[in-house]
Amino acid sequence: MSFIIYFALILIIPIWAQSKVKSTYKKYSKVPTSSSLTGAEVARKILDDNGLYNVAVEEVRGHLTDHYDPRSKVIRLSTEIYHGRSTAGAAVAAHEVGHAIQDQQDYAFLRFRSALVPVASFGSNISIFLIIGGFLLGMTGLALAGIVFFAAAVLFQLITLPVEFDASSRAMSQLVSTGVIRNDEERKTKKVLNAAAMTYVAGALVALAELLRFVFMFVGMNED
Repeated sequence: MSFIIYFALILIIPIWAQSKVKSTYKKYSKVPTSSSLTGAEVARKILDDNGLYNVAVEEVRGHLTDHYDPRSKVIRLSTEIYHGRSTAGAAVAAHEVGHAIQDQQDYAFLRFRSALVPVASFGSNISIFLIIGGFLLGMTGLALAGIVFFAAAVLFQLITLPVEFDASSRAMSQLVSTGVIRNDEERKTKKVLNAAAMTYVAGALVALAELLRFVFMFVGMNED
C-alpha cells in the first residue's frame, strides 16, 4: 500500500505543478501591463539598464521554451512571450534576464550548477540502468555507482532551486525599478513567477524521493 501511495505522489506532484503553471500563465497572458511593452522590449530594456548591451534577445519556437544561453549570451523567448504584451510575458522575459544578470555578476550557485551539467546529464541518462542492473544481478558496486550518479543529477536539481528563485527575485525588482509594471501589478506578476518556480520544486522533491528510495533499497540489499 505504501508503494502505491509513493508512486501516486511522485506522479501527482509534477502533474499538479505543471497544471498550476499552465493555468496561471493562461490567465495572466490575457492581462496587459501598464507599460504595454512586449516581452522582447521588456528584456531589452532591463538588459540595457544593467549595462548588458552584449546580450542579445532572440525569438525561439515552441511554448514556454524561454531560456538564457550563457555560452552565446542570448536570451531566447518563445513567440508568444517575444511578441506578447501581457503580465505573464513580462514576468517570463524578466526572469530570463535575471539569469543574464546572475551570469554578469558571477552568481555562485549559477556557476556551481553550470559545472555540474556534464556529470548531471550523464547521471540522469545512465544511472537508472546501473541501479536496476545492480539490483537484478546482485552487484552492489554497480548499484552504488548508479546511486552516486543519480545523486549528482539530484544535486543539480537542488542547486537549480536557489538559481531560479534568485532570478525571479531579480526579475521582480527590475520590473518595478524600470517602470515596466506599477507597484499595484506586483501581486499578479509574482503569481506567474511563483507558479513557474513550483515546477522546479516539484521536480526536486520527486528526484529526492527517488534517491532516498534507491538508498533504502541498497541498504536492504546489503542487509540481505
